[in-house]
Amino acid sequence: MREPDATFSDPRQAVLYDVFNNDRSDLEAYVRIAYEVEAHRVVDVGCGTGSLAVRLAELGFSVTGVDPAGASLDVARAKPNAELVTWVHGDATALVGLEAAADLAVMTGNVAQVFVSDEDWHTTLRAIRTCLRPGGWFVFETRRPEVRDWETWDAAPSPVALPDGRTGVVSCTVTEVALPFVTFKGSTAIGEEIMRSTSTLRFRERNELERDLSRYGFNVVDVRDAPDRPGKEMVFLTQVRDSDDNSRS
Repeated sequence: MREPDATFSDPRQAVLYDVFNNDRSDLEAYVRIAYEVEAHRVVDVGCGTGSLAVRLAELGFSVTGVDPAGASLDVARAKPNAELVTWVHGDATALVGLEAAADLAVMTGNVAQVFVSDEDWHTTLRAIRTCLRPGGWFVFETRRPEVRDWETWDAAPSPVALPDGRTGVVSCTVTEVALPFVTFKGSTAIGEEIMRSTSTLRFRERNELERDLSRYGFNVVDVRDAPDRPGKEMVFLTQVRDSDDNSRS
């Protein structure tokens, strides 16, 4: 697995993530789905700073949050009620061998697209399949490549007020489009300090995703619009095929 982007792994940037992404109403769709599939045990893969994991735990779900970025987990662990969540530092393979199989695994935001290599993506699918009970659910979102949403991502430097009274100036520039890969760079300036990050996302077609999911033992039950980005993202609701061997390579 590749190393997490600096946005999540740099302690200076991780602590600012929730400030710059303070509207997380998009996560409520996952709360509704958790109730819809009657989940009790939930695994949040790529939980980041833990907003969804803590929200679900506060509602009474048994939650495990896993993320390879230690700095983001530090932010998550400092949140109110964070003690209700089991935090795991690592990628999805760290979930193999959990004491109790999960009813639901989720990947929110861009998580499903950070696995740019087939090897990393397939390893993640296999690990998620292994940590779920028979008939368990795997739900994730991914952007529709045909929409070409990256064409709207360039953002000129703009000020953001920080909780401590300082002002951060943030910007974003798409630096390369070599489909299915899109690379962009972010910059945050606070006073004389400048923090930078580089991110690459992979835009997979729906038929490619459905093929990979089937290969690793998931049935696609539904593909929905993301409520916060209608027409731009697909939300996959998939369910483990009870009879499948989860050790496929």
